[in-house]
Amino acid sequence: MTGGAAASRVQAVETHDVLVIGSGVGGLTVALETPDLRVGLLTKTELGRGGSSPLAQGGVAAAIGPGDSPAAHAEDTLAAAAGLAVPERVRILTEEGPARIAALLALGTRFDRDDVGHLALGREAAHGVARIVHANGDATGAEIVRALRETVEAAPMVEVFERTFVCELVMEQGRVVGALARDAADAVVLHLARAVVLATGGIGHVYWHTTNPRDNTGDGLAMAARAGARLADLEFVQFHPTALDVGADPMPLLTEALRGAGATLVDESGRRFMPDFHPAGELAPRDVVARALRELQSQGRRTLLDARDAVGPRHASKFPTAVRHCLDHGFDPRREPVPVSPAAHYHMGGVAVDTHGRTSLAGLWACGEVSCVGVHGANRLASNSLLDALVFGARVSRDLMRAVRRLPPAKALVGRVDVRLGDTSTEDGACAKIRRDIRDVMWSEVGLVRTADSLRRALGCFTQISRRLGPGASETHNLLTVAGLVAKAALDRRESRGAHFRSDSVPTPGSRHETSVGNG
Repeated sequence: MTGGAAASRVQAVETHDVLVIGSGVGGLTVALETPDLRVGLLTKTELGRGGSSPLAQGGVAAAIGPGDSPAAHAEDTLAAAAGLAVPERVRILTEEGPARIAALLALGTRFDRDDVGHLALGREAAHGVARIVHANGDATGAEIVRALRETVEAAPMVEVFERTFVCELVMEQGRVVGALARDAADAVVLHLARAVVLATGGIGHVYWHTTNPRDNTGDGLAMAARAGARLADLEFVQFHPTALDVGADPMPLLTEALRGAGATLVDESGRRFMPDFHPAGELAPRDVVARALRELQSQGRRTLLDARDAVGPRHASKFPTAVRHCLDHGFDPRREPVPVSPAAHYHMGGVAVDTHGRTSLAGLWACGEVSCVGVHGANRLASNSLLDALVFGARVSRDLMRAVRRLPPAKALVGRVDVRLGDTSTEDGACAKIRRDIRDVMWSEVGLVRTADSLRRALGCFTQISRRLGPGASETHNLLTVAGLVAKAALDRRESRGAHFRSDSVPTPGSRHETSVGNG
């Protein structure tokens, strides 16, 4: 068992009107669009430089091109979602999307333009038309985060706390009133606020093979679960088909836009194989493409992406990130096919929220990948992730502007909330081994193809790992919490739907799964 330090008392107290936990696109949007409120923004990395947002390559889907419409975008989103997305919420996503692009342009976001100065629009899998707005070819997330970060840094009402790890939400009489965190100097700080917003991103690092950065350890989801928040659709984990298969952790992503520009998937003989699995070929939904690659790999065959036409002389500047990833690992995609494999990429499930980002717990909002508003269903449509964070991050902001002034000021809680941070386990060598074990079990037993037996084996392993780990509040504890939640949800859904594939599936009506985890 790893050793836990003694319980730590609070060493400092900070008060805010709004406490935002996370500095990706969702968190930055909330902080930026609550201009008259005192916002404390906590991030465990440097501002805007952690999580998946800066790594997003493909772009933002929005119906802004000729011949396109929010209704058409909604139709494609619902089709990809395999019957589980909520139509009214998808309508909000697609109708409010164009305004979010306009807002980013007003901040100085430098999206790519065509020869006549219009926004350049790409096409990705399962989209009926070209509607992907992108920046610097395939560095869209980095450019959006740059524009948001620079604006937030200049905002007088936002105080940023970098390299701060949030350990637990703080409750007072059934309401979330703040969070306990360890700051950069390892001091325990109690952050009190009238409202708390989770914008902590995804869970990708719970899998051995992932495109997500190492800090995507499911912290927000784990904290919300321990506080008793209602959760939804946890079994739906999207595996991106084309991660560069070079043994890196995380695996470099080769954007879907490459296939939209004509890249094909081939085996070791150069034979294109996706038409054997789906009439849309390489532009089939991600879950279909990912399982096709897995099927070939299970037969001992190689899977490669032939992007020579997509990144050749005609498109030399369109995909600089993908080209750099390949060159860094000894491959030149302009001259040869490159090895690819599926990897965990995005979590469709999360903390259940309404269309204003309100969770089931008073005082707690959520947006971005940590939340589940119901727009992705069983399979997210490509380039709808940044859109989700932008649209619903803005809706959270508007709701906070209406709600927060009616709530008691945070300073009224000072002296009434007497909390300690429980035993903590440092991220030592023993924890590193446990993390590897969790991630390996998730990949092998709760991955692209699942069965009741594999899921029960996973849950048994997690019970044993819990005994080894002991109590505490760390990224490793959060990974273990999230792993158990996803495995249990996958066991409960006996059908195959979208990204959740059960090879022992039985026909059952599809519906969203919601659950809550008691305090403790």
